[in-house]
Amino acid sequence: MKKIFVVFAWSLLSVGVLLTSAATLIVYNQYQQKVTQDNSILPSSNSDSQIAILDNNGEVKGVEAVIETQDAREIIVANFLERHNSPMKPYEFYGARLVEIADKNGLDFRLMPAISMQESNLCKNTNPGAPHNCLGFGIHKRGTLDFDTYEAGFERAAREIKERYVDIGLETPEQIMRKYTPSSNGSWAESVKQWMAEMRYDDRDKGRTLKTNDNVLELARPSTPAAEITQE
Repeated sequence: MKKIFVVFAWSLLSVGVLLTSAATLIVYNQYQQKVTQDNSILPSSNSDSQIAILDNNGEVKGVEAVIETQDAREIIVANFLERHNSPMKPYEFYGARLVEIADKNGLDFRLMPAISMQESNLCKNTNPGAPHNCLGFGIHKRGTLDFDTYEAGFERAAREIKERYVDIGLETPEQIMRKYTPSSNGSWAESVKQWMAEMRYDDRDKGRTLKTNDNVLELARPSTPAAEITQE
């Protein structure tokens, strides 16, 4: 009887090990397929603690851990600012600020930096009388609206774009362009899409070749009440 029990127990254990191994392999294959198809380094909505690292062919070559207290999106924006030599320094500070402003207004974190890149080359080419207006916002016959800081300009523009564009159904760069800069021949939206794609992949070349007409709510997170925003 003891031998029968041992054989039976061993059989159950073996089946359990096989099932566990099979399940693990399926999960890994699904993960690898998803990352390879998406070809993006953006983290999933469930975790910001890791980023998939891709080689030049879009294949996964490793996973890089990100400090848990730092949002991976902040790193992507900071990289974008540094890659284009923006005067918004330190880059880590403004990367965090721009993500914070996007979350506060329920926008895709890439939208405001992308518009800023199109309008002022990330604040390098602003109106001398309005050095902190990086988004071409509030330009009229009486002059150009200026702000005390870069953050104040992004705050105001993000709030206006959310309320006066996104909330009435203008949710893609092309739709926003028709109201934001109606005289554009389409180049404005094409550029914004390129910069958004560059931040999706954290890669300038992929931004040029893999741009799409992204919905500006695609990577948005629920808006955060102003009282909950932590000020440094």
